[in-house]
Amino acid sequence: MHISEGILSWQVLAGSGAIALAGTAVGIKTMDPEKVARTGILSATFFVASLIHIPLGPSSVHLILNGLVGVILGWSAFPAIFVALLLQAIMFQFGGLTTLGVNTLIMAIPAVSCCYVFRWLNRSAFLQVAAAFACGMLAIVISALLAAAALVFSEKNFQELAVMIIVAHVPVIILEGIVTGFAIAFLKKVKPALLL
Repeated sequence: MHISEGILSWQVLAGSGAIALAGTAVGIKTMDPEKVARTGILSATFFVASLIHIPLGPSSVHLILNGLVGVILGWSAFPAIFVALLLQAIMFQFGGLTTLGVNTLIMAIPAVSCCYVFRWLNRSAFLQVAAAFACGMLAIVISALLAAAALVFSEKNFQELAVMIIVAHVPVIILEGIVTGFAIAFLKKVKPALLL
């Protein structure tokens, strides 16, 4: 779902970059020092999961795991995703430096949203895995809609591409729900403190 450089308008790049910077600052400020290692591990997980991708026009389709990152990290998902995207842009030219802000926003806003949704749905042990499944799916739905919006706000001729991005992510939506549900079920058994 990374958007390549040279596609978006400067207004979209500047606006999304400012919001991503603010979100990253909030994430760093609210990060518990004892959870820095956890943030690094999830940043690395996000980095690896999204490296295996299928190009789709100026974007791509791949696992993201931003729902899982958001459920565990909350606002710390912003710096975790920002660092992973920065390294991907520098090391593999995946996404880009000028689109770093918009790509961070596309993946971190859904992550933080899923944190609040998971906390709201997580009222019993039975609902925990179902809530994780829903959050894994919801994160990709929101990310696809944000990526489509960034393209349409930059150029109206991108409307067909925006629809294609949403449709191409339908299998990813289901897969991310399953992966997130299993990951949370596993963490619930071996390290439930991570889910607090």
